Amino acid sequence: MTKPNISVKLGRWGGVRRPIFILGILALLVSIATLSKFYSIRSLFISDTFCSHVNIEYQGGFQSEPGIAVETVVSKIQKEMNEMRDMPIDSSSAETIVSRYSAFLADILGLIESLQTTGNPQENSEIRAVHPLAGRKQQSDEPAKFFLIEEIRKYVRIKPNRLGKQNFMGANGTFTSIGHACFAMKKDIEEYMDYDVGEICKDDWKLAQKLMVHGCDPLPRRRCFARAPQLYSKPFPINESMWKLPDNRNVRWSQYRCKNFTCLASNTTRKGFFKCADCFNLSDHELPRWIKQVISDPEMNLTADFLIPEVLNIKLGEIRIGLDFSVGTGTFAARMREFNVTIVSATINLGAPFNEMIALRGLVPLYLTINQRLPFFDNTLDLLHTTRFLDGWIDFVLLDFILYDWDRVLRPGGLLWIDSFFCLKEDLDDYLEAFKMLRYRRHKWIVVPKLDKDDREVFFSAVLEKPPRPFR
Repeated sequence: MTKPNISVKLGRWGGVRRPIFILGILALLVSIATLSKFYSIRSLFISDTFCSHVNIEYQGGFQSEPGIAVETVVSKIQKEMNEMRDMPIDSSSAETIVSRYSAFLADILGLIESLQTTGNPQENSEIRAVHPLAGRKQQSDEPAKFFLIEEIRKYVRIKPNRLGKQNFMGANGTFTSIGHACFAMKKDIEEYMDYDVGEICKDDWKLAQKLMVHGCDPLPRRRCFARAPQLYSKPFPINESMWKLPDNRNVRWSQYRCKNFTCLASNTTRKGFFKCADCFNLSDHELPRWIKQVISDPEMNLTADFLIPEVLNIKLGEIRIGLDFSVGTGTFAARMREFNVTIVSATINLGAPFNEMIALRGLVPLYLTINQRLPFFDNTLDLLHTTRFLDGWIDFVLLDFILYDWDRVLRPGGLLWIDSFFCLKEDLDDYLEAFKMLRYRRHKWIVVPKLDKDDREVFFSAVLEKPPRPFR
């Protein structure tokens, strides 16, 4: 009689235990199938850099949400199987087992549903479209969350392509950028971006230039209309505009001490930029520059300025386009135009409307600070000229970055014209070493004393040619 009782108990135990094992195995298979849906064989071909990044995160204690969910499912199934194995089996506990197992399956299914939500490619398409290197959407939104003004938050956020695919430039979104110093100038940048969309912008170019000079460069775009002069008149014809003061009505004078060009042209006012106090005096000061020799030291007969014809004769017929990185009213570009050379003039408005003046003369102004990388492609310019701006105030490390950037945009055989670089005598050798570092060929090289500073400062001028540097 004992053996039949034992067999009955074993049969009852096996009848209850068998569906439990079967359902557990099914739950495990569903988990594996769910994972295989989101981790295809394409993951085997991810670049080594990305794999290294993932491995570093994993070693540092970070693990993806799908991985955590799978481990939870497996551990729960194992724990439940162990507990069921040790439970006494009798007829009275059958309802308890069924109820417990129903709750267990509901728990497993809930974990699987959360795994599907985490790994759903449709719901995560926005995350992947935000940036190739962004692991979480929150990471890409962090810069926007730093600011309070909604317009700048909208601008900074990364915009995924509407079609959800890469565009013709190979990017899966638009990554609008601002200068890193904008975060340190939060109050100023928020004031700059606080406007009514579609309305007229505030007359705040001076605030914008302050932001640019202090490293908030590039500035964000704005969705308002820039202010224009109240009574704008058409500019003078090109054959008149080069050497004639423009119409005063074509400039907004609200942020300047002088309110007309006659005031700026008067060399007694000193109301413009101190390094360019006579730049608006076109007839007397500007007209002879780079064409007639100006003697700075009558006894030694030396001058810090080279003339345009003698510089162009160095590479006769080869100088066609270039950049003048200076503070001025475009006279260098105007003179070079007479020699069929196109020059873009890069400057900012330091106390006077330099950009407006250059444009009204019929030349091309580039509103650019020395903080920013030049917006030209590599090896494209024939000439780069600088005067009155790159001087002995500049840090040696910054000068290195600038010179390497200038070298980048100059084509092989292009000319670098350093015009009247002044510094203290004790710093001269250090600055000269910075220019020698380029290993350019010297065509002209001269150092003369600066007469108005008690023999403490000197002028340095040079015309240098970029070597070919062929690929090796």
